[in-house]
Amino acid sequence: MEAMLYEKLSDNKVKCLVCNHYCVLKLGQRGICGVRENKDGKMFVLNYGKTVASSVDPIEKKPLYNYLQRTNTYSFAAAGCNMRCPWCQNYSISQSPKLNNRIEGTEISPKEHVFRAIHYQCPSISYTYSEPTIFLEYAYATMKLAKDEGLKNIWVTNGYMSKETLKLILPLLDAANVDYKGQNNVYEKYCSGDALSILENMKVMKDNSVHLEVTTLIIPGLNDKEENIQSIVNDIVTYLGTDIIWHITRFFPAYQMKNKPITPKKTLIMAEKIGHDAGIKNIYLGNI
Repeated sequence: MEAMLYEKLSDNKVKCLVCNHYCVLKLGQRGICGVRENKDGKMFVLNYGKTVASSVDPIEKKPLYNYLQRTNTYSFAAAGCNMRCPWCQNYSISQSPKLNNRIEGTEISPKEHVFRAIHYQCPSISYTYSEPTIFLEYAYATMKLAKDEGLKNIWVTNGYMSKETLKLILPLLDAANVDYKGQNNVYEKYCSGDALSILENMKVMKDNSVHLEVTTLIIPGLNDKEENIQSIVNDIVTYLGTDIIWHITRFFPAYQMKNKPITPKKTLIMAEKIGHDAGIKNIYLGNI
């Protein structure tokens, strides 16, 4: 289908407004995500209605620990991502449009997703597993129907959506878990993105009463030094305050980082102490 957020430019180019990359695409070109394409001077989204994964999960798996506690959430995803993290555990769906140019998935309508959530007695729908920003149109259509049925909408996201996307979804968004990786050099070298945009988006969510929890994956050699973690904590406290919920997660080798060691447990404990010393009370250690 034709994409929701884009601008037509001269010479049949289009500018995508979905995420902070703001890709400018020539005829026949796809964006960084691999699922948005310039066709005849219009931008089309290629993953609409194509579910690549769906499940009923405990909400704590998102992870959300202080929202709809001890409930299940109906979860689904379409293929694609606007980042390229080499440690991604879900790379087979997040990176597949870039790796093989195919948009995989089973045709499932937004209405069917809402029906399933109700059928399985889930009070919420989570847009997760890949990056919901990249299946915005699919998520948005589902979110509207879910809201009409009294269901809560949850995004599990890297937070690198555009201001235009965030403004569009805010009235329908109830909760989010944002993956915050830390320093700009980590984003620039490994992920494609920038820290400031994500911090600002999280602040907007929090200021608009979206229940927000933040997750940081601690990776040996990337962001595990004391000064790295102190910088991450300073960012979180500066933009989100000390009443934020912070998940510190242990790294296990995956995708293109299979030779990296598992994060030592003592590193997570150090990070927890730094967070507590800065005034963050709600800290949870993950993958331990």
